[in-house]
Amino acid sequence: MAATMWAWVRHQTGVALSEFRFRALWSALVLAALVGVCAAVPSSAQGDGEGFVNLALPAGGEVLVENRRGDLRVEVWEGEQVGVAATVAPVAQTPKAAKPAARRAGRSKKAAPSSRLPINVETVGGALKITVERAVSAAAPRVDLRLRVPASARLKVYTSDGELEVSGLPASLVAQTLSGELRVALPRASGASVTAQSLNGTVSVARGFESEGAAARDLRGKFQTGGAGPSVNLFSGRGRISLETLTPGARSSESARTATPQRVKEAQDEGSFKPARQPPQPVETPQEVDEDEVVRVESDLVTLNVSVVERASGRGLQGLAAEDFRVYEDRVEQKVEHFEASEAPFDLLLLLDLSGSTARVTDTIRAAARRFVAVTRPQDRVGVIAFSGTAAVVSPLTSDRARLNAALERMAPPGGDTRLHDSLAYALDFLERSAEPSRRRALIVMSDGLDSTLPNVTGVGSRISYQEIRDRVQEFDGVVYSVWTNTEFYEAFSPEDIQPETYDLAHDRMKELAEAGGGLFYEVEKLEDLAGAYERVVADLGTVYSLSYRPTNKRRDGAWRAIHIRLPRRPDAVARGRRGYSAK
Repeated sequence: MAATMWAWVRHQTGVALSEFRFRALWSALVLAALVGVCAAVPSSAQGDGEGFVNLALPAGGEVLVENRRGDLRVEVWEGEQVGVAATVAPVAQTPKAAKPAARRAGRSKKAAPSSRLPINVETVGGALKITVERAVSAAAPRVDLRLRVPASARLKVYTSDGELEVSGLPASLVAQTLSGELRVALPRASGASVTAQSLNGTVSVARGFESEGAAARDLRGKFQTGGAGPSVNLFSGRGRISLETLTPGARSSESARTATPQRVKEAQDEGSFKPARQPPQPVETPQEVDEDEVVRVESDLVTLNVSVVERASGRGLQGLAAEDFRVYEDRVEQKVEHFEASEAPFDLLLLLDLSGSTARVTDTIRAAARRFVAVTRPQDRVGVIAFSGTAAVVSPLTSDRARLNAALERMAPPGGDTRLHDSLAYALDFLERSAEPSRRRALIVMSDGLDSTLPNVTGVGSRISYQEIRDRVQEFDGVVYSVWTNTEFYEAFSPEDIQPETYDLAHDRMKELAEAGGGLFYEVEKLEDLAGAYERVVADLGTVYSLSYRPTNKRRDGAWRAIHIRLPRRPDAVARGRRGYSAK
């Protein structure tokens, strides 16, 4: 339903903005376009002298805007039309911006450069929909949108990792972003009913936002304030949400922009690692250790599970000895007291997502699980737990492969809500109770990551938050692998559908869980490839070594202890595993 050069399609359902070389601001493009085509453009799509193209607000007042390739800034104004402007410019692709595009584009060939502006405007179900097309390559240009909407508009806006700003109060507002900053400036005493939730970020409430004289504050999780006025619902997966009061006479959310500090990303620089001299430690009296210590402590013994691969090929290395490893805690070398080679047996637990989102692929999941059982080593015990709204043991830990396969054939059909976090906690507890002390432990979770606590995922979600289960995975005395399965089979045609940003957030969380658990993350775009992913998991488990040491730092102050593992005799190899623990 898209047409080129600002022309409306014959069915009058949409318009695409196209056929210009994009190097400058949108305003220059609009002025150039209007000279030649104003007579052909209906009154519902007229330009102005400020670089905006004005579109008629639909009778229902609903405006839906989606931009996954840049920033989005919205101003509520006194006009009766919707104004649209944009800046389109090629930019150097950063890893942050490249990740969603690379994941979705897969191995497709790089598209040839195009002069078509990737912005579509159409009428869908009585709503005005403005969409920036998805990037199909890492070289795709960045697109930043500016909007002016009437106060009578019912506005729904979405971005991926771009900044999202809204200045003013429309009739209703839904604003969502995956990882970008979300800033909203509302008039004082607006009476709006505001709900703001950042799953892994913070919500910053400005001074005077809640009431006259109210102090500024930062909080995690959800902020909510009641009111009889318009509804404002804000969501961010990992970004910061800032709530500001609108300065009288201001035409943009400048107060929100200046009040919001920039995020600082800190990365562990492995190349700059240098061992430190051991500082003198105070003499401490013995203290009791609770059963729920952050790391499994046996006379203050810290246990690590480490897989070793070649740097160049990624191939796992076997046959290493204790003398090949050097362990550092906070850059202080530790003495390895116990070592288990990669051949030591495991207790392996397979956690299978059988919720409604995987209902049509049950047979494929069952066949892949049987393949996992077939390729495991004879000395390993294997158990299976399936979950949807609740978790159930399909088979306890056993070395009887025939018993395992028979249990998989009886596995109950999927259905119900998705409670991934609760089921992960159940599986970790199961391993703690059932695993033999002499065996190493590993948990392999297969899921699309769509816990029902995520936006627009139907059903009752987990009681345990994502941050809580991530902490538990990080504290687990074993290794956690995650196998992410893509269940995004359909486009989201309605804001009530599961949005692409939610799928991306679920994908990223599954990856974070594997990193926190010291294991590996595997992507499965097609369920037919699930068995192959399981085979790679088993192959990686065959390269896992276990090392234990007693920390020279005896303090139990809850501080984070960074762990580095080096293989000085094997410069061609790299060790992967847990990066630290909390000394509680």
